[in-house]
Amino acid sequence: MLRTALSVAVFFSLVIATTCFSQGLDDIRERGTMSFAMSGQYPPFNFVNENNQLAGFDVEICSEISRRLGVEPAPLSTAWDGIIAGLMADKYDLICGSMAITEERLKAIDFSNPYYRSGAQLFVEEGSSLESADELAGRKVGVTLGTTYEEWVRKNIPDAEVRTYKGVPEMILEVATGRLDGFITDRIVGSMAIDEKNAPIKMVGPLLYEERMGIALRQGSPELKAAINKALSAMQEDSTYREISMKWLKTDAR
Repeated sequence: MLRTALSVAVFFSLVIATTCFSQGLDDIRERGTMSFAMSGQYPPFNFVNENNQLAGFDVEICSEISRRLGVEPAPLSTAWDGIIAGLMADKYDLICGSMAITEERLKAIDFSNPYYRSGAQLFVEEGSSLESADELAGRKVGVTLGTTYEEWVRKNIPDAEVRTYKGVPEMILEVATGRLDGFITDRIVGSMAIDEKNAPIKMVGPLLYEERMGIALRQGSPELKAAINKALSAMQEDSTYREISMKWLKTDAR
């Protein structure tokens, strides 16, 4: 039976962020908790709910993995543009915040097997003449700071005016008020956010590229990585993963 994932108050993240964590599986089990970081500004994957607690798909996935490893989950929020540095500085055990697996990131950190797949999508105001990302040269384009979307736009559309934000809700407001011509984010995140806010925004064009999201951990942790992959595989086989995915994303995103 699907357990309700643990949500923690945002103030708890400030306590966790000042603590250093050992990276081994044995250390985590001895401590009895597993901390995992996220931005807290990426609904429905991770966000702060009305009770000032972290909630969402990422929170429930890694909370369930924690329990299957025999420890308590400890989700926390931190700024996305410094999240990898925090992991490498031992401020938390994992990143479970919809981080795409890339060759560049694999030079510094390690990843679990993918726990969901999606891709980059362009969103524009309803009534906009824009039909694809090929038309973004000279336009004001929003992206979340420090994401692969920002990297892609700067590399592939060098003539675009790139503006960075903390999360999708801000970009929706900027497009709806005409301060942005469009924004690029995850297709699932963007489509669900505009539906929730009933915003006059639509997605246009095909996926710009596919992404595989993994749980990030420090390099040199083979036992921890194997345990995470084993737990994730078991969740996908026993219907737990599908229940969590349907609850938050309305689709099986594996």
